[in-house]
Amino acid sequence: MAVTDFTGARAPLTETVIRRFTLRRRMALAVPAVICAYFVYIFFAFDIAGIAARMRPDNAVILLSDFWSYKTHVTRDNRSGRLSVAIEGEAKGAYPEGQLPDWVTQAGDTTVIDLGGGNIVTYDAAGARYVVPGYGTIDIAPEDGKLRLTAPEPLPDWINASDNRVSVTTDAGRFAYTRSKVETFRYQPGWELFFFTLDSPFAGKGVGELAALALWGDRVDPARGNLGYMLSEFWNNRMWRHGDVAWAMFETVLMAFLGTMGAAVIALPLGFLAARNFMPLGPLRFAMRRVFDFIRGVDGLIWTIILSRAFGPGPMTGALAILLTDTGSFGKMFSEALENIDEKQVEGIRSTGASAVQRARFGVIPQVTPVLVSQVLYYLESNTRSATVIGAIVGGGIGLLLTQAIITQKDWEEVAYYMVLIVLMVMAMDSLSGWLRKKLIKG
Repeated sequence: MAVTDFTGARAPLTETVIRRFTLRRRMALAVPAVICAYFVYIFFAFDIAGIAARMRPDNAVILLSDFWSYKTHVTRDNRSGRLSVAIEGEAKGAYPEGQLPDWVTQAGDTTVIDLGGGNIVTYDAAGARYVVPGYGTIDIAPEDGKLRLTAPEPLPDWINASDNRVSVTTDAGRFAYTRSKVETFRYQPGWELFFFTLDSPFAGKGVGELAALALWGDRVDPARGNLGYMLSEFWNNRMWRHGDVAWAMFETVLMAFLGTMGAAVIALPLGFLAARNFMPLGPLRFAMRRVFDFIRGVDGLIWTIILSRAFGPGPMTGALAILLTDTGSFGKMFSEALENIDEKQVEGIRSTGASAVQRARFGVIPQVTPVLVSQVLYYLESNTRSATVIGAIVGGGIGLLLTQAIITQKDWEEVAYYMVLIVLMVMAMDSLSGWLRKKLIKG
């Protein structure tokens, strides 16, 4: 038995099978070789070795730990001897004069900090000492304009020492000594001062005490009730700024809503101009489709940057960027939906003597409404996420607060707070859009 090969000649079946097998074998060997060559190119093109050398896993661990914990700074000015204790090192979280946490004790010029587990840090006029269980005592003292370090040899890698700075990082906390100041960081789980700052009369009180004050306790402020006072203290929290965060969340949702709905309103009539069964003029239909392609072909972030330069920063600029991008996407989808309608319903309404507007209102819109509503609600949900990034560029919404917190590299618990709110906002928009889609489409 013989078959015809690619040249038209007849060849035995066994020879054809061998050729096919050889070709497949070569391809099977060539594909892994191409993939390996591609990964080798990536390794050198993206400087993977340099990235690995510059990687700071210790810094990443510290930043990630800040997501779920907070640190208290215990700082002593080596020039004046003044001691300050502040949560996250901020003046808004500073302990009042004469008030210290229970793990910090002060007697004259000597300050003792108990980090737990036997880790003890001591400040005094001579310098500072850090007792690390299982290692020994790290003694630091200024001498001839430099820092003298006395510690068991050899120094471990968690001690970084120079003539001007000594830093120690342990599981109990971090310690840094310079000629100007000595500072100890103690990490504790939770988001401290999330409800009330230290200067609030409700700070440090438990849930039971707060409930008692809100329900039947004596008024803390004679001019207002305790419950209203608590809500005011929470809303105006100077460290977490819950009021500003709520307004930023509203701006983010507003940007997404205005941009999406505005794009839908503009794209619907333009979709008729791009639909083949509604616009007989080919050049106009072609031009409208190319406009849609151009608008949606340019990424939304590019439009955001262009509009922010033209109109300045603000949430309205973000809404315009979303509107412009989605107008192209909606225009294409709406025109395609209009081209796929059932013409029989339109003909039935035309037979009644209805005008073009009436035919569109009663014969076309009811058919495409499920598609329009579904797509608009989906884009609204998607734009809620996009508005976070857009807000970081135009200076509005939760994106701005998130960017500010990331840039400082010290308020990572606030970054976690904003991320949780963004996820909850997206989940809420998803549930709301699903409910609206069901009600508007299925009734």
